[in-house]
Amino acid sequence: MSAPVPSPPRGGAVVVDDAAPSLPRQEEVLTEEALAFVGELHRRFTPRRDELLARRAERRAEIARTARLDFLPETAAIRADDSWRVAPAPPALEDRRVEITGPTDRRMTVNALNSGARIWLADFEDASAPTWENVVLGQLSLIDAHRRTIDFTDERTGKSYALRPDAELATAVVRPRGWHLDERHLRDGADGSRIPGALVDFGLYFFHNARRLLDAGKGPYFYLPKTESHLEARLWNDVFVFAQDRLGIPRGTVRATVLIETITAAFEMDEILYELRDHASGLNAGRWDYLFSLIKNFRTAGPEFVLPDRNAVTMTAPFMRAYTELLVRTCHRRGAHAIGGMAAFIPSRRDAEANRVAFEKVRADKDREAHDGFDGSWVAHPDLVPIARESFDAVLGERPHQKDRLREDVRVTAADLLAVGSLDARPTRAGLVNAVQVGIRYIEAWLRGQGAVAIFHLMEDAATAEISRSQIWQWVHSGVVLDDGAEVTAELVREVAAGELDALREESGAEAFAAGAWQEAHDLLLRVALDEDYAEFLTLPAYERLKG
Repeated sequence: MSAPVPSPPRGGAVVVDDAAPSLPRQEEVLTEEALAFVGELHRRFTPRRDELLARRAERRAEIARTARLDFLPETAAIRADDSWRVAPAPPALEDRRVEITGPTDRRMTVNALNSGARIWLADFEDASAPTWENVVLGQLSLIDAHRRTIDFTDERTGKSYALRPDAELATAVVRPRGWHLDERHLRDGADGSRIPGALVDFGLYFFHNARRLLDAGKGPYFYLPKTESHLEARLWNDVFVFAQDRLGIPRGTVRATVLIETITAAFEMDEILYELRDHASGLNAGRWDYLFSLIKNFRTAGPEFVLPDRNAVTMTAPFMRAYTELLVRTCHRRGAHAIGGMAAFIPSRRDAEANRVAFEKVRADKDREAHDGFDGSWVAHPDLVPIARESFDAVLGERPHQKDRLREDVRVTAADLLAVGSLDARPTRAGLVNAVQVGIRYIEAWLRGQGAVAIFHLMEDAATAEISRSQIWQWVHSGVVLDDGAEVTAELVREVAAGELDALREESGAEAFAAGAWQEAHDLLLRVALDEDYAEFLTLPAYERLKG
């Protein structure tokens, strides 16, 4: 059943840029009515988006000036009020013990829905490079999946992909792009301005699928990325209310899980749930983006905020424990689900011993989350679904969640959340090399249209590349001395990057190297890691180089 047709929008239509490549079946996604709906969202909400992005910059400048961050005094009453709760979870979101993440290409769509996980995070954000093909055909994959017309045979391999019965499928929860990234191929016909990618991804999915999902006993469910304040959550809530009213969908049908993946949001968890309380279904501990945000905001705050190698910052670090335990306590106090972080390991069919060691680490991570009170967690690969499920089954049993575990023992202060200096580990030469390797390899794949990339047996996305380049920037500007006595300078980073480029050329062969985007990736990494002017997101300059 299609959505009601909006009346023609005031102020001009949304137009597809002439540079956008023509795609098969794009007319099924980019209907006049769907674009009119996106246009209404844009004209109504983009000015507020712009104001909130400016507010982000002002807040970062204040943090840079004071090297401080605290809970907001103006919202203390919301935090102190024990009476309010979020709306009860709908049946499809009641049990979230295992969630799998991944982009929305057709193969991943079928595999994720069939994976045995309870939830599939269908990703238009960090696990997807926003080529026009990924944006439009990703929407088509979801439309076809909800219609059960997505079954196909891969012409290259001959392998067939088909959905299992509805009762065995994961529930799709869509993650649109963050507020900061615009869609260059869709513009306002009146003034030529780009449409925010968040409104494009949300608007197209909601318009085409909300009514069908409601008829199937589910609803349009979303993960909200990169949220930095409760005011941004308020904006999303207003988007939801308008969209539901506009298409005649009952209010409260939309449900959103907010990723607490910025350091500023960690100080506003109660407030974020409060703003979304009629549409909130939980919070998620987005650990990699959280570290990126911590570095970004405190990158010039002094040696006590210098993080060691990324792989040395585990979830048992005191400041990470403070963050995750506060998240569980906040969620359960408000009747919301608390969802744990990513297990990014990619199993190897060639190395059984490496798999054994990695599986043990994944199991320990998921055991810790389940015993800490989380109601579910993320994995990046179907082979990890059974491991995560075992961890949560052992704690939950037949219960769908453990929201009755209130964690009233948890007391977290602002100082606890910012205690980066409590780590014993320090930056190493190996850590610098790894940051350069991951940065170049990920950016090269992203420029070719891939957002989820297997690197060194881990599924990396934009968040890990952001950590890599941000750590390099911080180490250079802090004059960090590595374990071998070398100071991290721009010259040293360029030397390491040149060596990595030579190694990649030798590893792949001259022809394959030339066919890739390796030199461009190398140059872009050095730009975002070494420029005096720190880029807020590496995907902003990268997007201008993205083909398609």
